[in-house]
Order: sequence, then C-alpha cells, then structure tokens
Amino acid sequence: MLDGLSGSVIIAQTPFDDRGSVDLASIDTLTDFYLKHGANGFVVLGVSGEGGKLTPQEALDVSSRFIARATGKPVIVGVSNSSSAQLKMLAGEAMDRGASGVMIAPPSGIRTEEELFGYFSAVFEMIGDIPVVLQDFPGSTGVWMSVPSMLRLIETFRQIKVVKEEDIPSLEKISKLRAGQGRRVTIMTGNNGLYLPYEMARGIDGPMAGFSHPEMLSSVYRLHTEGQIEAAHDLFGHYLPLLDYEAQGFWGVAARKEVMRRRGAIRHATMRRPGPSLSGQHLAEIDLLLRRLDRALTASA
Repeated sequence: MLDGLSGSVIIAQTPFDDRGSVDLASIDTLTDFYLKHGANGFVVLGVSGEGGKLTPQEALDVSSRFIARATGKPVIVGVSNSSSAQLKMLAGEAMDRGASGVMIAPPSGIRTEEELFGYFSAVFEMIGDIPVVLQDFPGSTGVWMSVPSMLRLIETFRQIKVVKEEDIPSLEKISKLRAGQGRRVTIMTGNNGLYLPYEMARGIDGPMAGFSHPEMLSSVYRLHTEGQIEAAHDLFGHYLPLLDYEAQGFWGVAARKEVMRRRGAIRHATMRRPGPSLSGQHLAEIDLLLRRLDRALTASA
C-alpha cells in the first residue's frame, strides 16, 4: 500500500480543544486544509503530532478520524513505542481501520548494529506483513543508524517500503542510501522540510514534513519535479524564515498550531501538557513573520 509513495506527505498535527482534550471536529477541517494545499498523504501520531501524549484509545480515535477524512489518500500511523505490546496492538488496529502502513523508529538504548537488527527482527515477527516507514531520526531517538545498517534492514525486511530520512546532516546520507545496491525504496525527508530543495536534488521522493503552509511543500516538490529548479528555490526562500521559526522543537509546533488556527485549519492552538504556551512576544514574532511572508509573496506574484 506504500509502494511508489511520492509527493508531499504531511506530518499532521493533533488538534486539542482549549482544555487539552482531543478535538475530533478540527481533524476534519485540518485534513481538508491539508488536501486543499496539495497533500498526497498523511502521517499521524508522529513526534510533532504529539502522538506520545495520547492514550491508546485516543491514538486510535485520532488515526481513525484522519483515515475517514483523507478521501482515499494514504494515511500512515506512527506506532513507535518502548512497549512492543503497545506497538503491536496499535499497528494491528490502525491497519484494521484502514491505514496504509505504520511508521517505526528504533527505541532509545540501541547501541550496536546487531541490537538494531535484533530489534527489527522481533518487531516484524510480531506485526507480520504490515507496510512500514523506517524513521531515521537520531535527534529524537538517540539511535544512529549507519547507511550499511539501513541497507541491510531494507534488504532483509521486505515490509520496509519507505525511509524517512532526518538525520543531520541529511544530504550525504540520502545520496549514499540512494546509491546503495539492492531494492529501491521510497526516501522522504523530515526535519520540517528545512533542506527540501537540496534533498530533492539528492534523490528523495518528496517531503514528509509538517508546516503551517503546506502549499509550499507541495509546490516546491512540483516545481522541482518539473525541472524548475530556480523557481523551487525562489519559492522556498520566501517561506524559509517562518519554516525556520517552526523548527524550534515543540516551541515551533506551538507556533505552527497558532498560524494554522489563524488560517482556519483548527479551532484552537492548544498543545497538550507538558507542552509550551506562547507568550505575547512569541505572538508578535509570528505577526512579523507573516507580514514579511505576505509582502514577499505579493512582490513575487
């Protein structure tokens, strides 16, 4: 179900109401917003989607709501969990409810290639033939996977259909993964899309990122695939200051949610605790960034 995945796959936010409860109605408006701006698919319950803050039942409710609203676009559910039992349960339930696959990152504590291989051997024995996005995100997991290790995983486990590459620096790793011998899988970039035009040139199949202006992600992808490289960089440059501001970990996610609230995608910008709350100074900085973005886009029209 994930074979040949490409385009802009959005790392979706999880909307909460003003008291921190899951806002299922805002999932509908948020999904419509993403689709309107060129989303080719979704990842839900990722790190920036605050998946780790949800109860198991909430995780199923959120993923089911996105799947129902996605109009047939692929929905990938993040199931990384220190508990293999929880991972197995959520992966199976997500697929039963219509997910196209799941995303798994290795848990913290893995230090060697054999530990890495042993972990995924156990996971794939548990979950069977479910299509998987292998997430390489050492900044979050603390686990660094070498290119040879990743290529070995890809060759050994046919369930791996996609690699989400967000190691830093990403460019050489993408080039080496793409040049590796063996089975071709989709490679997509994370890191909030901060290096998107350069990663496109290195051979990725699209962004797997979150941003308050998803039309930038889909447009840069389209322009680059059409061979309009300078135009892709020009457009990317207009959005880069805001993109950079949204790359401040969970503070950046809070800013992203505030911008999306202003754009009508969600009703509230709430982050579930523990999570940051924006100050008046933050809001003034967002005002400045949005004014400058609007001027840049108007001038380039």
